[in-house]
This record gives sequence, structure tokens and C-alpha cells, in this order.
Amino acid sequence: MRTVVIVAGLTLREASRRRVLLALAVLTLLLLGLSAWGFSRLAAESTQGSLTSGEARLAASQVLNLVMFGFSLIAALGTAFLAGPTLSGETESGIALAVLARPIRRSAFLLGKWLGLVAFGSGFVVLAGLAQCLVVRWTVDYWPPHPAAALALLAGETIVLLTLAVLLSTVVSPMASGVVTVGLFGATWVAGVVGGVGAALGNDGIARVGTVSRILLPTDGLWRGAMHALQDPVALAQFGSEMQGFPFLSDAPLAGAYLAWAALWVAMIWALTAISFLRRDL
Repeated sequence: MRTVVIVAGLTLREASRRRVLLALAVLTLLLLGLSAWGFSRLAAESTQGSLTSGEARLAASQVLNLVMFGFSLIAALGTAFLAGPTLSGETESGIALAVLARPIRRSAFLLGKWLGLVAFGSGFVVLAGLAQCLVVRWTVDYWPPHPAAALALLAGETIVLLTLAVLLSTVVSPMASGVVTVGLFGATWVAGVVGGVGAALGNDGIARVGTVSRILLPTDGLWRGAMHALQDPVALAQFGSEMQGFPFLSDAPLAGAYLAWAALWVAMIWALTAISFLRRDL
């Protein structure tokens, strides 16, 4: 256990020194600034009477979901392209071999790396999401009904992507693992949108596309749960039927069974990663 903690700490320190952190910080500040300006304009429209209070709250919750999707995309890009160099890069450069030459088990080394990356990725998305909620509160006086649950689900989405990226980094190059991870993230989200449109049109076959994609890769399912936690329930009750099929609207919370599946999915992918890493020639 001590070895795992040490490796996790070293991984977290290494991640904070990479240029990826600077890129994440710049993108986050840029998105926060743009969203603050956008929400201030929304507040001005509400003050001038162009929007009713219900419409303003619905618009605020939807724009918040849109911005939070931007943060989840930034987190996906950051963690995907950080996980590959952290594990695969050290393996190819011989650093991992030098470390594992000592009496350190590969599984402990892998677990420490994974925990360090999890702390980095989930910490980023929680801090960025909390900052965005404070911006919305300051500009339009809107506070999501369940911000803690939303941030936890966004962190879970990041952990899912990170675990997948670590698995891929044990079999392909660091760049390829990042590209494939981000590509699967985008494809799953598009499949979820298509499934939502199918559900709105009453087409079960198309709706099933979104359901299957959320099972194969739980990122979109966790994202939809986060959206529901960020939305104003009063506004949803008033305008929900008119917004059915909208990609930044989720009218139902996540079931406990799906959360259990997401946790099981992470455990299974991590087990596959451990098997792949144990069999890899260093």
C-alpha cells in the first residue's frame, strides 16, 4: 500500500509539471470568461423583460449544461493525452523497467499510476465545474439543484475515460491511445444524441442505439445524469415536453443499477489493463 501511495504521489506531481496542465488551465479560464459574458447577457435580457423568469431559469440551466459539456470535453482531452505518455511513455523510455527492477509489483505500480491520474483528472473537473457554478450564481443568480451529484458524475465520467486510455496505452502508442479514447468519447455522445432523437420520434430502433452505446462506454450515461442534476426542476416541469430530444436536456436521474454498472465497468477495464501490463515486455 505504501508503494501505491508513493507512485500515486509521484504521478500526480509529474502530471502537474506537464504542459497538459498549462493547456487545461488556459482552456478553462477561456471557457469561464466566455461563459461569464454569455450569462451576463442572459441576465440583462431577463432584466429588460425579454424573458420570463421561468424561461430565464430554463435557459440558464441549458447553457450551464452546454458549458459543462465543454469542461467534460477538456477533461477528456487532457486525461486521454496524459494517460498515454504517463504509462506507455515510461515503458518505451525504459523508466518503468528501472523502477520495476526493484522489489515492486507491477500491479502496485499500475495502481499507483492510475490513482494519481484519477486524482488529477477528477480534481480538475470538480474544481472547474464548481467555478462555473459560482459564475452562474454570480451572473444570473441560478444555483443547480444537485451540484455535488453533478460534479461527482462528471468526475466519474473522467475516471471512465482515463481507465480506458490507460488500457489502450498498454497495447498501442501514447498518441494512438489518446486519439482512440477521445474518438470513442465523441462517438458515444453522438450515439446518445441519436438515441434521444429516436426516443422523441417514438422510434425504438434508433433509441436503442443510445442505450447500447451507454452500456458499452458509460461516459454518455454519466453525462446525462450530471445534466439532470444541473437542471432546474421547475423549468423542466414547465417546458420539458417541448424540449424532448434536445441534446442538453435529461429528464430522468440515473438509476442505481446504472451507477453500479459504471463502477463494475471501470473495475473490469482496470483488470484487463493489469493483465495486459503484466504480460507486456519492458
